[in-house]
Amino acid sequence: MKKLLVLLLLAAISLPGLAQTIWKADKAHTQIKFDVTHMGISTVSGAFTDFEASLTTTKDDFSDAVFNFTAKAVSVNTGIEQRDKHLRSADFFDVEQFSTLSFKSTGLEKISEGRYKLSGDLTLHGVTKPIQLELWHRGTITNPKSKKQVAGFNVSGSLNRSDFAIGTKFPAEMLGEQVKLTADGEFSVE
Repeated sequence: MKKLLVLLLLAAISLPGLAQTIWKADKAHTQIKFDVTHMGISTVSGAFTDFEASLTTTKDDFSDAVFNFTAKAVSVNTGIEQRDKHLRSADFFDVEQFSTLSFKSTGLEKISEGRYKLSGDLTLHGVTKPIQLELWHRGTITNPKSKKQVAGFNVSGSLNRSDFAIGTKFPAEMLGEQVKLTADGEFSVE
């Protein structure tokens, strides 16, 4: 009986250390961007402006974090309305049929202090594929105004647009196959 009580006491003491914390992206200080080469001589940049992003962790260094991201495909914005309409069409994102894109992490491998290899499943244009990204935890501070903890992250990587059947009518000479992804932002506990 004493052993059982000791085990229960130890379990109760360790539970707070296992508590999961959910961090949400501060949309005013978070950007989800992409870059693609146009005709091999210039880069077109864009962003998704309507999104939700969160992470769940039990550790202060975020080494066990699980990241989730969802964006509305219709929110694609390159700063040129005519191009944005084309990107929303069936030639590219086909927002009528595939209204969202999402990422859910499946693994996180620490490379060095604050640097990780982030693995996950990206769903884009109705296709789900595994992808690996670089994650940089830029630090955690206390916001002087809100007094909340704020963590900064930068995520980068690339994907092959053909893997997701994006822009299949356009050859690589016209529109680069590799699309560079960058996300940078602040997360806080709600």
